[in-house]
Amino acid sequence: MKLLKGIAWDHPRGFDPMVATANLFQKKNPEVEIKWDKRPLQAFADRPIEEMAFDYDLMVIDHPHVGEASRKNLIYELNNNKQYEGELISLEKNSVGLSHQSYNFNDNQYALAIDAAAPVSSYRSDLIENPPSTFEETIKLAEQSKVIWPIKPVDSISCFNSIAANLNNPINKVPEKFVEKDLAVEILQMMKKLSQLVPKDCLSMNPINVLDIMSDSDDFYFCPQLYGYSNYSRVGFRKSVINFGNMISFDADKNNCKGSQIGGTGLAISKSTKYLEIALEYSFWVASEICQTDTFYKSGGQPGHLKAWQNKEINDDSKNFFMNTLDTLQKSWLRPRYDGYMYFQDKAGTIINNFLKDNLTLEQALDNLLKEFERSFSVNNQ
Repeated sequence: MKLLKGIAWDHPRGFDPMVATANLFQKKNPEVEIKWDKRPLQAFADRPIEEMAFDYDLMVIDHPHVGEASRKNLIYELNNNKQYEGELISLEKNSVGLSHQSYNFNDNQYALAIDAAAPVSSYRSDLIENPPSTFEETIKLAEQSKVIWPIKPVDSISCFNSIAANLNNPINKVPEKFVEKDLAVEILQMMKKLSQLVPKDCLSMNPINVLDIMSDSDDFYFCPQLYGYSNYSRVGFRKSVINFGNMISFDADKNNCKGSQIGGTGLAISKSTKYLEIALEYSFWVASEICQTDTFYKSGGQPGHLKAWQNKEINDDSKNFFMNTLDTLQKSWLRPRYDGYMYFQDKAGTIINNFLKDNLTLEQALDNLLKEFERSFSVNNQ
């Protein structure tokens, strides 16, 4: 028996489809077993790949980690295998937004986009008929204590980045330059205004916490900005079904707005694996249209293949989660992948969260953000 080990993240969306695909793969290949472990969502966001690359053959990763992986030579370059050239071309053509491209760094493809996501809006259609589509409308609803919003540190920087991208001025638009000072001030002030109208507990919540509350009680029925989870739009997953839509507009002129920030996950192969050919076969099959529209979705996954997002059966099953949020993902911004960005993301999330808690003034928060962004370009060269 050839045993491969994989590491995914601890949520039905992240773990269950990997187990289901591994089981089906083993049925077709009885001499192979793929055993999946899981790690918390926070560890998925900030645990260095180096800590996993020597223990696992397969890793489900977040794309900002590819800079680290490239510098340290930890992950197999999928474009180095001629056998899968056609599949790579097809997957790029069927990328949801920049999902596939997000794992390409220095002309090497380090992972396959098996899951696509971005900050979008969520609401309870049984409690609100016309949910807000703008920041101003969101504020009005928040004044009625019906809005909830995940802004723990990692989600605080996600929100900041998404607003900047939504306003078509994302960070690093000019290489190695943070956003303009006036724009940073505007974004921080908008975030502070909304944070003062939602429960204080939001400062320690992630999207899963918010969606669990929205689906299990009727206290809140709108969130303007959080990573979408199609599980919650399926009947039977939780007490109540949640609907999803495009992220709200933070610009008075909605036609000028872009998306948010692309997220999701990629399936990568460690260079330490003894079973490269098996890992390649499994990875490309999991990322394929046939698996993504069938086993992957049906086992609770959120596909990364465009054909799955456009599939009528899948949308009927998920209250049109995919078609109702696709525009946001197609327009979403790609976060930097340089080796050092994860350092900035971690530091910036804490800075913004502390600002929202009134532990930092606006000037202190802005100054700290600028300093940490500049430092991130040299932190791993020291």
